[in-house]
Amino acid sequence: MTQLLDEIEACIPALRRYARALTGNADQADDLVQDCLERAIRKRHLWSPTGSLKSWLFTMLINIYRNQLRALKNRPALASIDEMTNEPSVAASQPDQVALAETRRALGTLPLEQREVLLLVTIEGMPYKEAATILGIPIGTLMSRLGRGRKRLRQLVDYKPKKTETSSLRRVK
Repeated sequence: MTQLLDEIEACIPALRRYARALTGNADQADDLVQDCLERAIRKRHLWSPTGSLKSWLFTMLINIYRNQLRALKNRPALASIDEMTNEPSVAASQPDQVALAETRRALGTLPLEQREVLLLVTIEGMPYKEAATILGIPIGTLMSRLGRGRKRLRQLVDYKPKKTETSSLRRVK
């Protein structure tokens, strides 16, 4: 029992990172992780030691998140206090932070199924097969969503390859 709890505890940073990227809000992410951990401990008898505990927890987290999204569709939208404050109109001094914020906003506009795949594969570094298992989709579907998500994200952030990234192709007749 304590070994299982120790393994669950070791997964918390990855769960928080993924939840934060999914929700875009630290408080919602913490609540999501807390709900996931509470459910994992309550249902620990259902976990099979033959599988990956991390995959089991990520599957649980994504299912809780999807259920919350479905429940929110029937409720009126609430405004966050953070959104009500006025930001100073001073240009950012660090271009990387601006680019990161732009990417984060663009990621938030992607369809949920593309965002889930991108976050698991690119942020969490999960193998395609494990990410497909977590999301409950075939690996081909995962690859398709990943490709469409990457393409759309590049369009949204107006990605332009550097000179070293361009390939020099010639037309051969």
